[in-house]
This record gives sequence, structure tokens and C-alpha cells, in this order.
Amino acid sequence: MISKINQLLAELDLLKVNTGEELESLRVKYLSKKGEISQLMNDFRSVAAEEKKEIGKKLNELKEKAQNKINEIKSNLEDSGSDNVAVDLTRTAYPYHVGTRHPLSIVKKNICDIFTRLGFSIAEGPEIEDDWHVFSSLNFAEDHPARDMQDTFFVMNGTDILLRTHTSSVQTRVMEKTQPPIRIICPGRVYRNEAISYRAHCFFHQVEALYVDKDVSFADLKQTLLFFAKEMFGQNTKIRLRPSFFPFTEPSAEMDISCNLCGGKGCPFCKHTGWVEILGCGMVDPNVLENCGIDSKIYSGYALGMGIERITNLKYQVKDLRMFFENDVRFLQQFESAY
Repeated sequence: MISKINQLLAELDLLKVNTGEELESLRVKYLSKKGEISQLMNDFRSVAAEEKKEIGKKLNELKEKAQNKINEIKSNLEDSGSDNVAVDLTRTAYPYHVGTRHPLSIVKKNICDIFTRLGFSIAEGPEIEDDWHVFSSLNFAEDHPARDMQDTFFVMNGTDILLRTHTSSVQTRVMEKTQPPIRIICPGRVYRNEAISYRAHCFFHQVEALYVDKDVSFADLKQTLLFFAKEMFGQNTKIRLRPSFFPFTEPSAEMDISCNLCGGKGCPFCKHTGWVEILGCGMVDPNVLENCGIDSKIYSGYALGMGIERITNLKYQVKDLRMFFENDVRFLQQFESAY
């Protein structure tokens, strides 16, 4: 072992390195866990007791010399700038800013990723729609308030062409052309004639999900919602379903999650209830299935829909909805580290 140590000591004296890659190769050769010095350390355990003192001293000398030599070469390379790195003299002296993704895009991707892991595929449709796909096929009554000009942007008075008020129109288009099983999510922008404020806007974004097949039950819906809530907001998240009404689902419910700020204990954000509403859902009304050419006696399904802005508010605690659409660089730069 003494001869091997002396051999390595001699090699260290003759080391010459010109690039950082060569230096890294030498570091791995001598100082890595599987390097030559580490192997000698392992062999040292079997050395006779009377030789341990002498060999141990030489071994420590070798390790210290190797480390010092590597550090010395590294310092010389850095000082000389001879690491074969070409210097671009035309490059600006100012650092390049890292690009960002919009928080709504980040959250939409998160939502889509969660549902695609459950077997859902992404479906898209036109933003300029007709009355049938937005309202009539979805079981809206002729006198439903959503049809009023105060809520819907009609492209031209006296026609049934409008800007879609929800992405449920994509669901009806898919059901008209596809027979079950159907398992889709529909992300997109929607429009409603509302006053712009910190909590509302005339356009926003939704993600809706639809699952139609044989023997689909409310239990399937509940399990999907629970999985989504835990994946999006954390494994300690709880959900609560409250009865509600939507023209296109029966029975219908609204889903709350335990407040992710206070952990369900109660705070100003959740109005001291411990719960925050995030989406509406329910079993697809048989009339909707029949309107789209699907036999409601054979098939059933569930649907759910959520506002992406609402989920983003909860995830990033953005209190003013208008900030998402003003393109304020100071606001967007907060998401530089987000994928």
C-alpha cells in the first residue's frame, strides 16, 4: 500500500490541467467516493495494527495534497479565464431577465394535468357560439335570466349568435358528435356582461369536466372532486358539498374546500367559516343527454365547472381580479420561479 501511495503522490506533482472538464475528471479519479484515495481508505481497514500509524500518516498526506492540488488548479483556471469559454464582447452588460408564465396559465396547466392523470382528454370549442349550444341544449328555459342582454354579449341584436358565457358549450358539441364513453375537460375563456371590479370581470376563464358512461354515479363525482382538491391544494384539504341548482345538472351541488390559509379554523379570508367555495357540479340532467343524441336510459354522467381565476386567487392569495388582466410587470415578475 505504501508503494501505491507514493505512486499517487508522484502523479500529483506532475498534474497539468488546461480545462475545467479535465479538472473534473481528475477530481473524480482521486477524490470521488469510488476514486483511488477512497479505495485506499477502504483497504486501510485490513492493514496490520503495527503498520497503521505509518500508512495512516501517508494516506492523510495523500488526501490533503490531492485536495490542495485540485483547489490550486481550479483557482488558476478561474484567474486566467482559460477554461475554454468564449467571451462574447458584444453581450450586454445587463443581465437577461427570466421569462414568466402568467399565473392563470400556470393554474390552468395544473388543473389540466390533474384531470388528464384521471383519463380526461382536453376539448376546445369556439368562443363565438349560438343559442342552442350555450343555452337551449343545456336545458335553459326560454325566460332564463342568463339569456338577458344584461348577462350575455350578443354579437348582433335580433340573432342567436353570442359570446359564450361558459365552456359547457364545448361539452354539448362533443356529445353531439361522440357516443359514450366521454371523458373530457374544457378549458377556455368566457364572457359575461358584468361590471368590472376587484371580484368580477367581463371576461374570465373556466375549466369544465364531463364524464358520461354506463352506471356513472354521484359517488364517482365525489371521489373525483376529492382527488382534485387534494392534488391542487394539499393532502390535508377537505371538501364539503352543498345542494344547489343548475339547469343542466340534477342533482346539483356546490363544493367548498377547507380554507388553505387557516386550515379550516376560520379567518377573514373564509369569513371565519373555515370553508371556501370553488366550483359547481352535479349529475348531467337526462334532458341534456337526450338533446345531444345520447340515450339517458342507458347512460348517465357528471359535470363540474370552476373559474380559473377563483382557483388562482386561492393558490396565490391574489385579492384583486383585475391584476390578472392589466399586464403589470411588477405583478407578473412574482411568478418568475413558477414553471
